[in-house]
Amino acid sequence: MKFDLQHQDPKSRARAGRIETDHGSIETPIFMPVGTAGTVKGVHQHELHNEVKAQIILGNTYHLYLRPGTDILQEAGGLHKFNGWNKPILTDSGGYQVYSLSGRRKIKEEGVTFQSHIDGSRHFFSPERAIDIQRQIGGDIIMAFDECTPYPCEYNYAKKSMHMTHRWLKRCCEHFDNTEGLYDYKQTLVPIVQGSTYSDLRKQSAEAIASFDRAANAIGGLSVGEPAEEMYKTTDLVCNILPQNKPRYLMGVGTPENILECIALGVDMFDCVLPSRNARHGLLYTSEGIMNMKNAKWKDDFSPIDSNSTCTTSRFYTKAYLRHLIHSKELLGAQIATLHNLSFYLWLVGEARKHIIAGDFASWKDQMLRKVKTRL
Repeated sequence: MKFDLQHQDPKSRARAGRIETDHGSIETPIFMPVGTAGTVKGVHQHELHNEVKAQIILGNTYHLYLRPGTDILQEAGGLHKFNGWNKPILTDSGGYQVYSLSGRRKIKEEGVTFQSHIDGSRHFFSPERAIDIQRQIGGDIIMAFDECTPYPCEYNYAKKSMHMTHRWLKRCCEHFDNTEGLYDYKQTLVPIVQGSTYSDLRKQSAEAIASFDRAANAIGGLSVGEPAEEMYKTTDLVCNILPQNKPRYLMGVGTPENILECIALGVDMFDCVLPSRNARHGLLYTSEGIMNMKNAKWKDDFSPIDSNSTCTTSRFYTKAYLRHLIHSKELLGAQIATLHNLSFYLWLVGEARKHIIAGDFASWKDQMLRKVKTRL
C-alpha cells in the first residue's frame, strides 16, 4: 500500500491524499461503509459502486469467521470473489467484537477465549490467529489484534491493556512478516493506538505504534461512550504524533459532525455503522440537516427525498413514499434510506476533499457543521 499526501488545508490539519492498493486507489478523506457479514445490509454491490460511489468497504473478522467460516472464504478465493466486490476491502481484527462480548469472553496474555453469540460455542483468538484469519478472508488492509477498553475505564486497567495491545502488536507484526498472503495481491497490516481517554497513555501508545513503521496507523478505543470533546481532544493529541506521511484511520466514527471535526484534526479514514443502522430506523442525514422519516410532517410531502443528492434514488423517490415504506416496515424503505445515507456520507467526505484542495476547507466546514446538526 502506498500513500500520497497531496494537499494540506492552510487553516487546519485537514489533508487530501490518495491510497494505492492492489484492488485500486482510495481518495482521502474517505468514509468506508461497514459490511459486517460480507455485505452492506440491503445494498447490492453495483449500488455501492454506482450510487453510493464507495471506494472501499469493511468486512468483520469475528462475524465472517463464525459465518460462513474462513474455509469457505478461502475456497472461494477470498472475500472479494465471494461477495463480488472488486475494490479494496478493510477487515478489522475481531478485537472490538470480542470487547463487546464482555460477558462471554476471557482475556489473557496468550489471547482471548470467547463464546459465539450464535450457538455458544467456544473459540480462541490470539494475535497470530487473527492474522491467519484475515489472511484467509483476504482484506487489502488488515488490522492488528488489540483490546478495546470501555468508557469509562480505570487508569490502571487502561495502562495494562495498552501495554498488552503493544505486545500483541509485536506478535502480529512478526507473524504477518513471516507469512505470505493466500491470494494474488498484497495485504497491509495496520496497528492501533489505544489508551482510553488518558492523554499520557495515548501519547505513549501513539509513539509506540509509530515506531513500528507500518504503512498506515489507526486510532481505536473511541466512540465507545465518551463525550465528543474527549474524542476530539484524544484525536488531536494522537494526530500530532502519528507520522504525516501515512494515512490515519479513526475507527468506528461517527456522525457527520464527528467526521468533519476529525478531518480538521488530520484524520484520513473513517467507518461507522450509523448511516446504515439509522437508515433502517428511518433517520436520514442530508446536506441541510437530519430528517426522521417517521414524523407525520413528511406524510404528504411529495418532494424528492433530497433533490441535491448525488444518489439518483434520493432524487427519484419522495419523502411521502419513503415515510410510507418505513411505517409499513417494507424492505424497500430500509434499502432506499441506506442508499441515501451512505451516498450522503461519501458526498460529505468528497466535498471535504474538494475544499481541502481549494484551500477553503475551514470556512466550508463551519457552514456545514451548522447544517448537519440541524433537525429538520
